[in-house]
Amino acid sequence: MRRHAQVRRYLTAFDTARLPQVFTDVVVLGSGVAALRAALEMAPPLHVTLLTKSKQTESNSYYAQGGIAAAVAVSDTVESHMADTLATGCGLSDEAVVRRVVTAAPDCVRELIAWGAAFDKVGTEIAVGREGGHSAPRILHARGDETGKEITSTLLDRVAENDSIDVREETFAIDLLTVDGAVIGVLAWHPTQGAFVVRAKRTVLATGGLGRIYRETTNPEVATGDGLAMAYRAGALVADMEFVQFHPTTLYIAGASRHLISETVRGEGGRLVDKAGRSFMPAYHPMGDLAPRDVVSRSIIEHMRRSGETHVFLDLTHLGTDVRKRFPGIAKACAQFSIDIAKDRIPVRPSAHYMIGGVRVDEFGLTTLANLYACGEVSSTWLHGANRLGSNSLLEGLVYGKIAGRRIVEELAGGAGGARPEAEGLRSDVSRSTRGELNLGDVRNSLRSLMWRNVGIVRTEEDLAEADALIEFWQSYVLDKVFDQPAGWELQNMLTLGRLIAHAALIRTETRGVHYRSDFAERDDARWQKHLLMTRGEDVIIK
Repeated sequence: MRRHAQVRRYLTAFDTARLPQVFTDVVVLGSGVAALRAALEMAPPLHVTLLTKSKQTESNSYYAQGGIAAAVAVSDTVESHMADTLATGCGLSDEAVVRRVVTAAPDCVRELIAWGAAFDKVGTEIAVGREGGHSAPRILHARGDETGKEITSTLLDRVAENDSIDVREETFAIDLLTVDGAVIGVLAWHPTQGAFVVRAKRTVLATGGLGRIYRETTNPEVATGDGLAMAYRAGALVADMEFVQFHPTTLYIAGASRHLISETVRGEGGRLVDKAGRSFMPAYHPMGDLAPRDVVSRSIIEHMRRSGETHVFLDLTHLGTDVRKRFPGIAKACAQFSIDIAKDRIPVRPSAHYMIGGVRVDEFGLTTLANLYACGEVSSTWLHGANRLGSNSLLEGLVYGKIAGRRIVEELAGGAGGARPEAEGLRSDVSRSTRGELNLGDVRNSLRSLMWRNVGIVRTEEDLAEADALIEFWQSYVLDKVFDQPAGWELQNMLTLGRLIAHAALIRTETRGVHYRSDFAERDDARWQKHLLMTRGEDVIIK
């Protein structure tokens, strides 16, 4: 098996001695719930500089509809939540991690409420709903389908009030800076300030997912996997790159941007139907419309293949006119295309949604590089295993953001665990390619189409090998370029990650969770109840 990728250490040439310097205790990359919760845990006593590549509200967290899972109902238990998470993880979840996260869930909810988050209620009690894979109602929502917005806004309000947190928007983190394998900060870029260096005693990666690497995705434009790619270039261990979760239901209007249709819609009675109005999920799984996401996604793809249609439908018309108030965001999105969700069926199909793999971290969120922590979707805690249980993502970000932040405070508070980074010079001499100019948009679109077609919901050796070879070819004339704008850096990051995903999917010759190989359609615990680990320039480790 060929090595999974050959990429250079830094994307661009620089000399830190000639660049402006920012000195801080901790630099946090990202502005979703994991980044914000980590920053709030550390500041004060530490000074935190938070960099986000767009506006601070542009994150997967902010747009999350589904909710947050927590065993807060009298009829529910932490043990039940844990059992559902382990079952959905298909044998690859770490039981200790699962216990840690689901046990912390009720306290996370109480903390958010104390900080001002307003979850939906029935009377005086918090309302809880049910989603696929959950054996009990335990999903909390805010304003129906605006849970992520409510939680993120609550955290952003607290950050804005905290004088120890410096938020810098529209700032692109290009690369992690390392000396002797230890991270000392970040090379960053701002459209008016240009390149600059952030020197930090600790760095926290919370940059979110990579859904934009696929043509069909629920993720916003910012989700290009930059943090994961820069950690890989720096030498961090990454894990389980083959496990990309696809959401079964996104609004499908040809030529329009995709819009997530929350799984909660099915939890409250929405039905998947074909063009004739027939419910088809019971034929594929005993749980019908509430089957786990990977099952529903594959079932929709198979049903589309059999019928020759480009999509199926989500039917809410039997739920009454109140459905518009229950899901205001979805109702508004559909109304743009003259779809009344109380009267009309919603055209839907699956899309890339969540990266289960990521930068491997320990119980405190520490990566395999000194001084570098990671939390949220960019990390691999082994909570989700081979398939994420719905509404566990916001939960994981909150729990591990707090854990990582607390650990860093323990290391640095009182001056222990790391002196202020020195301003020693660090250079990268990357020569500019003499080869022709690139149409970045064309390469990007080609990559996204290839990933959807060959490395999507249903995979085969032939398709994966083709993707691996094509991406390697594109890398040969894109990764040698030196760009001076985010569009180029994003493309280089996306090519790096696309190759890792395709290569890992090619190696795992079984079907498990979200990774479905039609040429190896059975789960193989004897050979594959293991994780795939990768570092830059090294062979894949199976552990």
